[in-house]
Amino acid sequence: MARDLALLIPEIAVLLTAVGALIAEMLRRPQIALLVAVSGLIVATGLTVSLIGEDTTVFGGSFRVDDLSVWAKLILLPATILAIFLARVDVRGTVREGTVYSLLCFATIGALVLAGAGDTMFLVLGTLLTGLATFALVAYPDTDPATEAAMKFFVFASVTGAIMIFGLSYWFGAAGSTLLADLPGMDTMPMAVLLGFVAVVVGLGYKASLVPFHFWAPDAYEGGPLSIAAYLSVVPKIGALFALAQVVRDLPPESGWTAIIAGLAVLTMTYGYLAALVQDNVVRLLAYSSIAQSGYFLLGILAVGASELALPSIILFAAAYAAMNLGAFAVAANIGRTLNDFDGLGRAQPLIGIAMVVFLLSLVGIPPLAGFVGKFLLFAAVIDVQFTWLAVVAIANSVLSLAVYLRIVVPMYQQAATEFAPVGKALGTVVVTTFAATLILGLAAQFFLLGLVAWSSS
Repeated sequence: MARDLALLIPEIAVLLTAVGALIAEMLRRPQIALLVAVSGLIVATGLTVSLIGEDTTVFGGSFRVDDLSVWAKLILLPATILAIFLARVDVRGTVREGTVYSLLCFATIGALVLAGAGDTMFLVLGTLLTGLATFALVAYPDTDPATEAAMKFFVFASVTGAIMIFGLSYWFGAAGSTLLADLPGMDTMPMAVLLGFVAVVVGLGYKASLVPFHFWAPDAYEGGPLSIAAYLSVVPKIGALFALAQVVRDLPPESGWTAIIAGLAVLTMTYGYLAALVQDNVVRLLAYSSIAQSGYFLLGILAVGASELALPSIILFAAAYAAMNLGAFAVAANIGRTLNDFDGLGRAQPLIGIAMVVFLLSLVGIPPLAGFVGKFLLFAAVIDVQFTWLAVVAIANSVLSLAVYLRIVVPMYQQAATEFAPVGKALGTVVVTTFAATLILGLAAQFFLLGLVAWSSS
């Protein structure tokens, strides 16, 4: 028991942080809640560093302390800190400010549970934890659009969650266990494997906003606070995709799950960018962009268990995606929600304009930025498992994405300069941090790749 708890110390630290922030809010001390949330997440990140290189399980194999779960913490905990800084701008001085910081921490616990799931029950638990917290976060403004968005989010989550739980019963019946490690025992029952996997894809696919389980995302992003949209586009999404990677590591390869993932990847990438191409609202454009980016994650998931590049590609792309997407949302939070709001930004505020261009070009996958390195690895992984046609489709969609992001970039420099509000300290911190991460991950990619590939193959 002591060993297991020691390996879970980062998650325990996040839980205590969430409770501490909630207690501070009950005492009507939002500043203390902010301090507790940020400092607690920093401590949890520091505690995670000592776990790098671990590859074990706790509590009878139900939770995994491995490459995916450890790097999930190293990516998602800093991302949550940045989301808290963004939320500070939206909720400062409101009645339940501290509640938002606490809910962000509780939702992050759910994402970490998903990323380390070694048992089907942890898939359910992680989905519920992230869902319950994020429903409230979307509805926080107490406006009609926010309430409507939260209700759509809740109803969609309820249906997809129920389908996942029902499908998991097939796995339990066929394997006689809820542990993911026991899934290979179903190699003689491909239909049970396939039915359960489809249900899991429905349950996790809604969380990751995969097409066709994405319908809640644009409305939730637009209706809720922009800081919450930024958080939803990164933390729960990465947690769900890492959970899907944990699942496929143990699935019998003959069951046909790779065809499902390949089909979803094509559908998600293509539809996401085509829908983004016609949006005039920047928040909805970034929402469909984040949907399309989920399709790229599926390339790495498709190669899990068959290519040593699979896990490094997923991890590196997750880190790049978190940086560039949070950065793009941070700029939008300061500038506005429509394309017209960006007219002349590059001339009026050159530094913010350059940062936005870097974030968007990184989302496209232009070298030498972080997004390019992540996508290059994903393409290499999927080619390594003989899905070259899927890499070609992904590259074609990257070209399409350039047209999407240029709809923001071109007016920033084509239109005359106008006056923009100065960037506040909180937003400035997020922009600078994500800008630096996007550049460093791209320029120093070789060092990250060598370490990740060596670790994955050891």
